[in-house]
Amino acid sequence: MNTREVMNTNEISRAITRVAHEVLERNKGANDLVIVGIRTRGVYLAERLSAKIKEIEGIDVPVGIIDITLYRDDVKSGLSRHVVKKTEIPFSITDKKVILVDDVLYTGRSIRAAIDGLMDFGRPANIQLAVLIDRGHRELPIMADFAGKNIPTSYHESVKVMLKEEDEMDKVTVNSKQ
Repeated sequence: MNTREVMNTNEISRAITRVAHEVLERNKGANDLVIVGIRTRGVYLAERLSAKIKEIEGIDVPVGIIDITLYRDDVKSGLSRHVVKKTEIPFSITDKKVILVDDVLYTGRSIRAAIDGLMDFGRPANIQLAVLIDRGHRELPIMADFAGKNIPTSYHESVKVMLKEEDEMDKVTVNSKQ
């Protein structure tokens, strides 16, 4: 397997800073914002995004966690075993601007599942998508509002996001199966 590093610790940090500024600019500040991270790495990125917004604006933006397992379109297919983890959204999302955060945007199916899940918690003013990596190859009409980096990939490649909270280091690699 051929592996190439496409982002290091500093590049990930800069991407989060840039995304935070873009979120604040588009939303004219942090009022009425809430952030929801998709388990697992999306949660860590959501927490980092919230911390960066606080650093910039001085406002605490609440962070929630969504587990999309029960909303996935492959749950009933028996393709893999799914372990349901806890969804924690301890605030109302009704009439809020929800920033949905994930590590990699690929087919769009995980994002669709997350949106379905969010709708069970209320009716947000809008949902905006922030991802660290957009690698293309969409199967659904879903687009990131904010992307840390666009990395065109082939179907033979996979993208691995490592974050220190889960993996003891910050790094993004593209792995070729050929």
